This record gives sequence, C-alpha cells and structure tokens, in this order.
Amino acid sequence: MHSPLDRANSAPPVPARPSGPTWLVTPGIAPARFGTAVGSGAEVVLLDLEDSVPAESKANARAAVLAFAGAWTRRSGGPLLGVRINAVDGTEGLRDVAAMGEKGLWPDLVVVPKVESGREIEAVVQVARGAQAPPKVWALIESPRGVVGLPGIVHAPGLAGVLFGAADYAAAAGCQLTSRAMWYPRAQLVTAAAAAGIPAVDSPFFSLDDQDGLRRDAMEAVELGFAGKVAVHPHQLSVIAQAFAPSPCELAAARAVLDAATLAAKAGGAITTVDGVMVGPPLVEAALAVVRRAGHRPAVTTTSVTKAS
Repeated sequence: MHSPLDRANSAPPVPARPSGPTWLVTPGIAPARFGTAVGSGAEVVLLDLEDSVPAESKANARAAVLAFAGAWTRRSGGPLLGVRINAVDGTEGLRDVAAMGEKGLWPDLVVVPKVESGREIEAVVQVARGAQAPPKVWALIESPRGVVGLPGIVHAPGLAGVLFGAADYAAAAGCQLTSRAMWYPRAQLVTAAAAAGIPAVDSPFFSLDDQDGLRRDAMEAVELGFAGKVAVHPHQLSVIAQAFAPSPCELAAARAVLDAATLAAKAGGAITTVDGVMVGPPLVEAALAVVRRAGHRPAVTTTSVTKAS
C-alpha cells in the first residue's frame, strides 16, 4: 500500500497548469506591438481579434495576426502565442477559424470568447484537428449563461482550459465590477475547471495605475485556485508573477510538511504533526501544490514514502 504522499507525488498536478501564470493580451490591430509583447516576459501572449478590434478593421487585424503567427518561431523558454478569435456564433469568428484552417497558420492556443455551451468549443476543436500541430483550445467565460453552463463546457472534448472575463460578465449580470461581486463567478469557474482537471486563468485587472489593487486582485486569484491571470499592460506582469510565486516562508512551510509526511510514511503512518498542527493527506496535497507553483518537484520519491502494508 502507498502513502497519500506517494500517490500525490506520482500523479500529475490537477488541475494542470498552463505554461505559466502571466498572460498578456495585445490588440490584433496593433502589429507594431506584437514583438514587444513576445519580449515582455509574459508566458502566454494573446493577440486579440475580438473586443479591441472595431468591425471595420477585423479583416486587417486577422491578416496581421495570421502573418505574425506564420512567421513566429517559439524559442526555448519563450512565450506561447495565442489568438483570441471572435465569437463563433457570428460571421467574424467563423472567418477567423476558416482562415487559420485554410492557411495552416495556427498559434499555440486559440481562445474562444463568449462561450456558453460545449458546442462552440467542439466546433473549433474539429477544425483545428487538421493542423499539423493542433492548437490548445481555451474557453473564455464571460456571461451568467456561461457560468451556469460550465458543467457542460469544461467537459467538452479537446478543451484545454478556461479564462474568466469579468468586464463582460459584470455588464451582462448588471452588477458592479468589484472584487466582492466577482467572487461567485470566479469560484464557480475554478471549481468547474478543477473538477474537469483543466486550468483556469483569471480576468485582467483594468486599473492600469493601481498596482496595489492589482496585487490584491492577483492574490485573490491565487487564493481561489486560479493558475494564472491576464495582464492588459506589460507593467502588470511583475506584480502578477510575484503574486503567483510562493513566498520563501510559504515554500519553507510546505517543505516542512513534505519532510514530515515522508518520515511518517517511513514509519508506516499517514498522519503527523508540524509545529503543533496535525498534517494529513489534504495538507500534503496543498504543500505539493505550493512546491509545484515554485517550479520545483518535492524531494521525495515513490520508494522513500511507500507505506508498509
């Protein structure tokens, strides 16, 4: 029989993380910014064909984004390149997907906006299957109907992850764009994503000059269980990265839990204490999550924590 620590250490993290917590969205109508975005340090760069592009500029933005995607070669350690297409229940979204398929110019990931059912994801996944390297397809949830429909959306075949769109959600729900008003939909999104074993990424914080507000909002995202957060300006990236990285004290505490659990497993037990606090399987799982957030695997092995049968 294996200890809880053994099972947790040998299993992949759930929900799976994207490449990193920092996402940067850039208007698809501004190709001069594309190079700056990919050099910003963001782990995912998202070129936007939807909200930031006026109707009369959709075709030009599509051409610019696909040209950049075609010339893009990801360097080792470089960001993933994503594209937020238009909603697939409209003409422009269908044109976006058709152009990618016809030209074979797929980014690393495609974000589908205003998703309210799994059918919208399935449609994009079906077209993307013809790509030499099919992109990861993400759903952007930004309406009350999308939140209510999460159980069906997160289990759509081929879905890689979900993002939250707070501004559109607030407008559709008739609520304020405040932290407290967003607690419920954010928690629903994280819960549904965790149940499906996929990551959830939080909405941008739109006040560009409020770094303290951004820090609080990013820390809330960490507490809720989000795997990352979208930035709307490069100067937001460092705050987001700091929020999602465990502090030295948090990391040390997590390692102490793992060390204690390893010793307990060697002695044939699954429960131990650390600094007077009882530590069982749930706290071991939490400690493992902290270590993974720091980018390190725990210093335990499947042989060192095998519980005697």
